[in-house]
Amino acid sequence: MSRPAARRVHAVVAGFSLALWLFLLVAETCTPLHAWLHGGSIPDNDSCAIVALAHGNVESASSGDSLTVPIATIEHTPSLGVVYFSSVIVFLPSGRAPPSLSAVS
Repeated sequence: MSRPAARRVHAVVAGFSLALWLFLLVAETCTPLHAWLHGGSIPDNDSCAIVALAHGNVESASSGDSLTVPIATIEHTPSLGVVYFSSVIVFLPSGRAPPSLSAVS
């Protein structure tokens, strides 16, 4: 799956989850809506998601594994270089140029 498509899927899932959570909160405060969801009357031993949310019995799942994030350090030392341009062209006579290798003198 491409990255833009995955972002769209995540956005849709997040929007749906938020809408469902907000709907449960509205159903918690509006008793007629809660009764309508149950088909007309709320049973005595109601253990639906709305009651669990109202009583605070909603827990998020968590695993025992801890998340370890590797830390990468990047060291950058700025270097200062001096560049200059000289318009003077010097032609040395044959045999008078500096040696081509520094070991040769």
